[in-house]
Amino acid sequence: MASGKDKSIWFCTSCGNEYSKWMGRCPACGEWNTMAEKSVATGKPKKNAPVVAPASGDNRPQRLREVGSAQEHRISLGMPEVDRLLGGGLVEGSLVLIGGEPGIGKSTLSLQIPLGCPGLRTLYVTGEESTRQVKMRADRISGGNLPEDCLIFSETQIENVLEQAMEVNPGLMIVDSVQTMYSQTVDSSAGSVSQIKEVASVLLRFAKSSGIPVILIGHITKDGYIAGPKILEHIVDVVLQFEGDDKGPYRILRSIKNRFGSTSELAVFEMTGTGLREVTNPSEILMPMTGQGLSGTAIAAMLDGQRPFLFEVQALVSTAAYGTAQRSATGFDVRRLNMLLAVLEKRAGFKLNMKDVFLNMAGGIRITEPACDLAVVCAVLSSNFDFAIDPEFCFAGEVGLSGEIRPVNQIDRRIAEAARLGFRKIFISKYATLEKGACPGIEIVRVADIPALVKTVFK
Repeated sequence: MASGKDKSIWFCTSCGNEYSKWMGRCPACGEWNTMAEKSVATGKPKKNAPVVAPASGDNRPQRLREVGSAQEHRISLGMPEVDRLLGGGLVEGSLVLIGGEPGIGKSTLSLQIPLGCPGLRTLYVTGEESTRQVKMRADRISGGNLPEDCLIFSETQIENVLEQAMEVNPGLMIVDSVQTMYSQTVDSSAGSVSQIKEVASVLLRFAKSSGIPVILIGHITKDGYIAGPKILEHIVDVVLQFEGDDKGPYRILRSIKNRFGSTSELAVFEMTGTGLREVTNPSEILMPMTGQGLSGTAIAAMLDGQRPFLFEVQALVSTAAYGTAQRSATGFDVRRLNMLLAVLEKRAGFKLNMKDVFLNMAGGIRITEPACDLAVVCAVLSSNFDFAIDPEFCFAGEVGLSGEIRPVNQIDRRIAEAARLGFRKIFISKYATLEKGACPGIEIVRVADIPALVKTVFK
């Protein structure tokens, strides 16, 4: 075999697939201009290259039924909302990636974790800021009451970071950020695709072999995706992403991937002068802040994992000024909005094709659950009729293409939350199944389709 030498390969920064030559468009994911070059070694390994040791007696294939089924030991981070988002706490040996826009609160959250857990020995590795900058932020968050077990280390070379981590033996390691770290085994600059892949792989091996959980801070692109190759999200165990307007006080931490829990969870935080404050009842910030008598608003009963909450849907319908109707949605899929408008026109006879329709989800949240279709329809019709819906009404139902109102899952929990918040009436599907005696204190109105909804609400 020929002696070791280097050759170049090309791989997509979006999906991570490798190719032998450059291409303008990735055949796997269809993205354009995402190819990056990387040098790899071929031929015989170098003399000093490490040799993989054979499997030891403790690492042999075993029968699946003989594998222990005990639950993973979890570490509480001192923040109940974050623990719930992770599925009950941080699993030992897990690799967690937190992404978000600049200034959204990633570093603040990662620093609040060790400050809120005095008994958890934490190694905070900073590659973007100096130790003095981190100390200033820690003083602001904790009020000068800093724990003894929080260690700060300013370094960007991953080999030095692991050397110190093995010496310190922390209970948790936080790396801010993965784009600033580099490995001396890869001949490229920090932040490149090859460096990000190598650093993430090294940290994964370290976490699994030592049992020390690692939290990575990651940047995002202008499109809102985690910066770097898509394989970065495949390597880590958990991906959390901050959402929301960085100009406003509220932040939403959403679980995108979680090998140890549900991905249908989110946590709401409020950015204050002393850090992020957990909002245990999201309905308190998503409820209407206007007086009665205003049209174009409706309350939707949504389910976040196992926790229900109610939020306000806002709509504005006006005559198209330039002849071509506009469709705009904030926090809601504009294609689904177009579908609902088409259902209103085809099945209920409302002519909205020459009117501008603007939709907004209050609080800056992004809604993907179809259960808010009923509230969207009511908000649009309320603005179109200039008819104010009773603020003590709320809605939970999916709208089908034939105009029927379809039932949604766990309707009992949604109704119970609406009753707890003092709502007088909730509109649901006629075909929903309820438990007996599970919804006291609130009137339940069943509707079968859009015409029946209009007759009931806008009478």
